[in-house]
Amino acid sequence: MPKTDEAAAKIAGQAANLAGLVDYQEGSVVSRTLIDKKSGTVTLFAFDAGQGLSEHTAPYDALVFLVDGQADITIAGKTNRVNRGEVIIMPANQPHALAAVSKFKMVLVMIRA
Repeated sequence: MPKTDEAAAKIAGQAANLAGLVDYQEGSVVSRTLIDKKSGTVTLFAFDAGQGLSEHTAPYDALVFLVDGQADITIAGKTNRVNRGEVIIMPANQPHALAAVSKFKMVLVMIRA
């Protein structure tokens, strides 16, 4: 059975402020899984300034939507400056990395099909 975060259970069937579901923590990356199903996941992240994720690959396409702040997202060697309100797709099997230009929050939607 898929696991459900307490915050996800509280917002099921009602509106909520997305950015308010995860808080920044100094020197850290914080994540909160909102949906975890066989077909995919929706995860909310908060990156403190200077934090990031090193280059890696994933076997599925992933959509990133910046809820707050600014990030450099590098995909297959090309760096994209992504700002609050913008979206980018990280294609399956392409190396990618994320770096906080300023602290930022993002939603990661991964589809496993």
